[in-house]
Amino acid sequence: MEIIASPSPNFDERKHKVDMLVLHYTGMESGQAALDHMRSPEAKVSSHYMVWEDGRIDHLVAESRRAWHAGVSRWQGDEDLNSRSIGIEIVNGGHDFPLPDGSLPPYPETQIQALIALCQSILSNHEIPASRIVAHSDIAPARKQDPGEHFPWQRLAEAGIGLWPDEDGTPNQDIDGQRLSPGDTNASVRRMQESLLGIGYGIEVTGTFDPLTEAIVRAFQRRWLPDRVSGTADLQTLRLIGMVRTLYAA
Repeated sequence: MEIIASPSPNFDERKHKVDMLVLHYTGMESGQAALDHMRSPEAKVSSHYMVWEDGRIDHLVAESRRAWHAGVSRWQGDEDLNSRSIGIEIVNGGHDFPLPDGSLPPYPETQIQALIALCQSILSNHEIPASRIVAHSDIAPARKQDPGEHFPWQRLAEAGIGLWPDEDGTPNQDIDGQRLSPGDTNASVRRMQESLLGIGYGIEVTGTFDPLTEAIVRAFQRRWLPDRVSGTADLQTLRLIGMVRTLYAA
């Protein structure tokens, strides 16, 4: 790995031990714009690392310090995730800077290889459970979309970074069986919400498919079903929710 020291002033002291890894895309016009932003004292934002398209890695904040990347967020009942996590920004325009044809810009192979090596190094130095390797959209689903449905989560899981469900596994039958849509209020919605909460999402179990539930379903789909980011829980989404909950509970 080629790691370049590019210190940012935007950090403070941790209040908790590191037990999370949060992946982002930069969502800016260029990597240089993102790097300059994270190194500006006025921006009050940073990450520990930034991975360029060509595989170069900038190191902005020491892993022992609290970088400012997660914002208001929640996972598995925890808050102040900046204090618990290492944040990696991946240079990619994402939803704000799509390609001319409207599609999301790809993550180059060299970039993903460098990211995998960096993540493996981080995991060798910290006790981070696989269920706590997350997308920014997982921990802040109502306001964030990164690293996006075009990010290769399965590829990372195959490299030992996070988990991926076995498609031949047995889903949670309690939530499988009917399509659920925004506005629905019933016991099936409650069971789905309980399962999403069991995975780690910051959801309220109300039995009503409210806007927060829709945002969380959409975030789940970005991560696990990138070809159907709709916010509606069809049968395939419900099946995967059950499978991921079982996987995370193992």
